[in-house]
Amino acid sequence: MKAYETVIGLEVHVELATKSKIFCGCTTQFGGDPNTHVCPVCSGMPGTLPVLNKQVVEFAMAAGLALNCSITQKCKFDRKNYFYPDLPKAYQISQLYLPICRDGGIEIETAAGKKTVRIHEIHMEEDAGKLVHDPWEDCTLVDYNRCGVPLIEIVSEPDMRSADEVIAYLEKLRLILQYLGVSDCKMQEGSLRADINLSIREVGAPEFGTRTEMKNMNSFKAIARAIEGERKRQIELLEYGRKVVQETRRWDDNKDTSFAMRSKEDAQDYRYFPEPDLPPIEISDEWLQTVKVRQPELRDEKMLRYEKEFDIPEYDALIITGSKHLADLFEETVALCGKPKEVSNWLMVETMRLLKEQEMEPEAISFTPAQLSALIKLVDGNKINRTVAKEVFEKIFKENVDPEEYVEKNGLGMVSDDGLLRSTIEQIIANSPQSVADYKSGKVKAMGFIVGQTMKEMKGKADPGMVNQIVKEMLDAL
Repeated sequence: MKAYETVIGLEVHVELATKSKIFCGCTTQFGGDPNTHVCPVCSGMPGTLPVLNKQVVEFAMAAGLALNCSITQKCKFDRKNYFYPDLPKAYQISQLYLPICRDGGIEIETAAGKKTVRIHEIHMEEDAGKLVHDPWEDCTLVDYNRCGVPLIEIVSEPDMRSADEVIAYLEKLRLILQYLGVSDCKMQEGSLRADINLSIREVGAPEFGTRTEMKNMNSFKAIARAIEGERKRQIELLEYGRKVVQETRRWDDNKDTSFAMRSKEDAQDYRYFPEPDLPPIEISDEWLQTVKVRQPELRDEKMLRYEKEFDIPEYDALIITGSKHLADLFEETVALCGKPKEVSNWLMVETMRLLKEQEMEPEAISFTPAQLSALIKLVDGNKINRTVAKEVFEKIFKENVDPEEYVEKNGLGMVSDDGLLRSTIEQIIANSPQSVADYKSGKVKAMGFIVGQTMKEMKGKADPGMVNQIVKEMLDAL
């Protein structure tokens, strides 16, 4: 069998986090009853005129700058003509000839080391509606709520060679966009969708093979499976002496296979021409500089700062900055309590444990920096011990309780009463002759049983340091 190389390029559609749509004032809020977030403009009524949302342009510029693109300071919109039920105007306002961003790239980590994936362009466009198939009535309904939601399409060069590289690229892209605040990138809500352009060629061949496109992939697992499935399909075709047809395919993740949808269109099939209802966009040097100044600190810079400023391990910095929500939670909590290593420990151990148990993403964390800071101060002030703190933290995580109120209400404050501890330990020693004998014969670990029984008797609320000290003192005195 011949050796083949997979060649992959992506078209990533990103819904922008503006409050209103790209050409009208309708809300972009996800959900809502079908066809309630629409107006004559986004529903394509005759005689209506689009008005460009300025924030869409600024978000596109911010993304372009973060992805090392050059900004096209004189750009324009074009009409992309095609008929489909979820596109009521029968055309989409997009950018073909002068996209707002060009010639960028980002660096990803691969098994073979660092690699740059080039970005051909980023263009602005409006989203289409959504087709909903009703199995009971055996019909397809159309929800136009999503029509006119602003998108940027990030088009890569065909630089990726495996599913792992594709996922690394998408994860890096998603983090950058989330840090910028231009999109929430919630794939389950369609805020980030990828079209996969894939072809196969013999290793060493100078020309690309015939590519296929798989549309609107919205989960990393499905993307990885689709790439592997399409790669195998194309190799089998070539091995049997057949040709790969340039077409658009639909990936069915349940059946683990793809199906042909239609022949792949070229630009001429869409009959592009300049959008007559929108003037060209002129981005002044001042406007571009304003956007540059507003660019936030991104993940790579943040990681380096965390290691240097907060003196936390590289691994901790890597995990914490892997989610913008987690990074914000870390910084805001540190600002309140001034204990970066403590905050890092709570996020890295207990938070990660509970996220895994609950099968949650960090973005779903609902407790606040104030709650975590208050818990850390309770431990630091010897108001509760760490065992109790873990119990309280789980309540904070799951039920959003106020840590101070919960400790007081449930009587979880640390017991540091010397007399009470001594009388309790004295009784436990009297009831544990074997442990005492073991300790006296040189088995120091036997002390652990007495300490454990004391903590159990005190319902975990005793000061562990005091308990250890008193137990040793009493055993040594026997």
